[in-house]
Amino acid sequence: MKLKKKIALIDQHNNLGMWGNKFGGNFVPETLKKPIEELEILFNKMRNNKKFIQERDNYFENWIGSPTRFIYLRNLTNHIGGAQIWAKVVSDANGGAHKIYNATVHCLLAKKAGKKFIIGDTGAGYAGKMLSMAAKKFGLKCKIFMGAKDIKRQQPNVKAMKRNGAEVVPVYTGSQTLVDAVSECMRFWVANCDTTAMCVGSTVGPNIFVKICGWSTSQISRELKHQINEEFGSIPKKLKLYNCVGGGSSSYGFWSEFMDYNKKQVEFIGVEAGGPKAGKKHAAPLTYGSKLGILHGAAQYVNQNIEGQIEETDSISAGLDYPGVSPLHCFLKDIKRARYTAASDEDALNAYKLVTKFENLKPSLEPSHAFSVAIKDAKELSKNTIIVVNSCGDAHKDKNILISKLGKKYDKFN
Repeated sequence: MKLKKKIALIDQHNNLGMWGNKFGGNFVPETLKKPIEELEILFNKMRNNKKFIQERDNYFENWIGSPTRFIYLRNLTNHIGGAQIWAKVVSDANGGAHKIYNATVHCLLAKKAGKKFIIGDTGAGYAGKMLSMAAKKFGLKCKIFMGAKDIKRQQPNVKAMKRNGAEVVPVYTGSQTLVDAVSECMRFWVANCDTTAMCVGSTVGPNIFVKICGWSTSQISRELKHQINEEFGSIPKKLKLYNCVGGGSSSYGFWSEFMDYNKKQVEFIGVEAGGPKAGKKHAAPLTYGSKLGILHGAAQYVNQNIEGQIEETDSISAGLDYPGVSPLHCFLKDIKRARYTAASDEDALNAYKLVTKFENLKPSLEPSHAFSVAIKDAKELSKNTIIVVNSCGDAHKDKNILISKLGKKYDKFN
């Protein structure tokens, strides 16, 4: 199956909600079929409603701060040699990460549906932080499910959620990370869907949540496409777009508007979390050939043991620490539209050191994975190749990890 030209990837699914007749779908309990159908009807209506689009765009521009910067990393480029390295600084967005687009749209939809409560999951804390911000903005009561392990390592974002009035629910089951937070969030929604809206923090889960998140984060590539045309006069003949991939929301948003271009002109490179070099666990199902399975209501490539049970992951990056991946990325891998690889914890830390040494930019550990591969590739590419990395989150949430791993001199936030 190939991409259909001029049709958004989020809409290229069959009547069962599956991309490539293989990925995605709606593998949910009977009790969730009705609320999911209601959300589908509402979203399909609102995405074509001019007043709703205007309302969305108004919040994107005047509250989130769109467009975010597109900058040339001249010092880093000169140090590395080879290709030009640019960054789309999505961390400029209100709250410090791309998650704010999805959270805003979900809260707008919740208000349209007459809901008073909204719940969400989070790993790195950004999805939770942004949902708590948007819930406060739109007058919704908010509950965030977060793995106990992630609560300990992402304290800055936990404190921000609580300041915004959200209840943070620690999840102690399983690996106590993102995968378990998503599971608990969905269980809560099953029992409370009549009064409560659910925001899935990435392009994962049942079909409608993949679509809403992808539709929301596509703002990133709409801006980028315009900025590239403004800077270069047209889309360059050799353009490479690097993005970290956990669930896959920022990368889909970063690539969405470029799907129609030939991959020889515009290449997509997704970078997963390879975990610690000395360990055996990782969060890179696309890179390391994980098998097809069902996770959180969708068919996808997912880390499994020989019995088909979900395997625990390991990554220094809480936002990438997920055993599955968006069905959209599974589809892009299968049709070879995107290339996927992995960076280790150590690679990400070294990339963070290099970027912050040469540029006034502080990428979180998630985009630091993408910077790692982009820097490595740049050395082997010509000067007329344009590399753009999505710096989709700021490193404030990783302050304690960076000090622990690299020393106090890498505390860039005093």
